[in-house]
Amino acid sequence: MRIFFAALLLFIFTTTTFAQQTKTGYEIRVTTDYKNAQIYLGNYFGKRKQLADSAIADAKGTAVFKGAKKLPEGIYFIVSPQRVIMFDILMDKSQHFSLVADSTKPDQTKFTGSPDNDVFQNYTAFLSKISPVLNSLQQQLKNAPNKEDSVAASKQLMASAAQLTNYRNDVMNKQSGTMLATLLQVAKVPDRPQMPAHADGTLDSAYPFYYVKDHYWDNVDFNDSIILYTPFFEPKLEDYYKYYVSPDPDSIINEVNYMLLASRNNEQVHTYLLGKFTDKYINPEFMGQDKVFLFLFQNFYARGDTSWLNEKQRKYIFDRAYSLMANQINDQAPPLVLTDTSGSVVSLYDIKAPLTFVAFWDPHCSHCQLQIPRLDSFYEAKWKAQGVKILAVCVNDYVVDDWKKFIVEHKLNGWYHAYETKEKKTEIEQAKQADYRQLYDIIQTPTFFLLDENKRIIAKGLSIDQYNDLIDKKIKTSSR
Repeated sequence: MRIFFAALLLFIFTTTTFAQQTKTGYEIRVTTDYKNAQIYLGNYFGKRKQLADSAIADAKGTAVFKGAKKLPEGIYFIVSPQRVIMFDILMDKSQHFSLVADSTKPDQTKFTGSPDNDVFQNYTAFLSKISPVLNSLQQQLKNAPNKEDSVAASKQLMASAAQLTNYRNDVMNKQSGTMLATLLQVAKVPDRPQMPAHADGTLDSAYPFYYVKDHYWDNVDFNDSIILYTPFFEPKLEDYYKYYVSPDPDSIINEVNYMLLASRNNEQVHTYLLGKFTDKYINPEFMGQDKVFLFLFQNFYARGDTSWLNEKQRKYIFDRAYSLMANQINDQAPPLVLTDTSGSVVSLYDIKAPLTFVAFWDPHCSHCQLQIPRLDSFYEAKWKAQGVKILAVCVNDYVVDDWKKFIVEHKLNGWYHAYETKEKKTEIEQAKQADYRQLYDIIQTPTFFLLDENKRIIAKGLSIDQYNDLIDKKIKTSSR
């Protein structure tokens, strides 16, 4: 008989567990102090917050968020009728649980049917106690009237911060299978170790930096979409490229290639990273980093990784790539064979100079009207004596008369002035050749390039002052 009941209990337990595991979709029952009102379920995605669902709370304050398809796992939040976030929750694997909460006491939320949220709620309650202490000590440190108070506040702050670190480490070590432990691993940035000593007794000052860099992504799975559904992965990613990756394009390419290959088995993460890197380097902050975008184009987009793009996005990416291919730093500048103000031919490669400054501009452009005279001031003051030649190209054939007038009025003497005639432009179009506007990526005016004596591109996209500093550096280096 005992064996029978034991077998029966085992059957019931197994059946119940199996049923729980095979529940489809999601059903989150939320009871708050908002009655007969609409509340919302939202989620983090990178730095964004987005709506996932909405539901009407009944007269008892209970609302049910329900759907036939499971939601992505990650950090979610409940939003009040006033569109204010009340508290965060974890969207676990089961996605069938309930909670009771008071909007004024978010740290006292009670969950049923979600062990992951129990762990998370304990962490939230701890944060509600430690965070005010940390904030208060930071203010004390900031406003310390003397060194003694500053030292005391600093010690207390370090001790409280250590409590938070220890709590997180305990979760990661002792509750490693929980969702909170996974999320804390994603958020964690390694602490900088002490500098070790070399054999001669000097300290290795570079070691802490490279230790953090080498361990920055420990325990982060780039094939798990959960990393996207947090508010801290994207800032951590941005900090990595800001503080731990050299701005040199080749260094960046090594990093983005590693991450894109590491995420290739998760389409959502892979697409997110590819889009993130594309946005950052298609019009980069620093000169020369558009080489990273070209790498992305040639190794992903040009190979068919475009199904997630709409037609407008696809066209923009392909057009930008084709416009950047011919004007990369250290590449030979595309030929320019144009017509000067008297109708004679002007060729870029016939200009002999240690440095050639190429300016694409339009006399009707208000920014050009300010920058071109400034350019002449630098030329007259320094560049002419340094041997720099300027080739100034009018980008529109229909303003030739105004262009010539501007040259005379502003006494732009000693420059090479040229433009592309309407006939030449038509000839190039009929031959289906790329014109200089594409080859030099002229999407705005003025656009400037600095070339060396062999007409290799030294710099582009800088301000006139930055070009002046670079010219001084190049002339000084060549004169040694």
